[in-house]
Amino acid sequence: MTSDHTDDAATTAIEAAVFRRLRAHLLDTRPDVQNIDLMVLAGFCRNCLADWYREAAAAEGVALDKAAARDVVYGGAFVEWKARHQRDATPAQLEALAQAQRAHVGP
Repeated sequence: MTSDHTDDAATTAIEAAVFRRLRAHLLDTRPDVQNIDLMVLAGFCRNCLADWYREAAAAEGVALDKAAARDVVYGGAFVEWKARHQRDATPAQLEALAQAQRAHVGP
């Protein structure tokens, strides 16, 4: 979506900058925020971003597998990031996710 003040190239550059800032925020500033908590509160997580990235790449004719897309979003190998930052989900987190998923189920 472009406004009266930006052209398509500027819009793309702005959106790319926002994506890079979001990725940096989730990876560098807030690696303590767990993916499950993001899913409960926002309905998406870092893995979702990687899936969206892969889907957008495919729409542009660029083939990426799941691991390659996660490498982009996680700034390296997902397994390494996971080992450094991700904790096992607590029963409370799992219940919160289940409740959030039930709340978002369509008819």
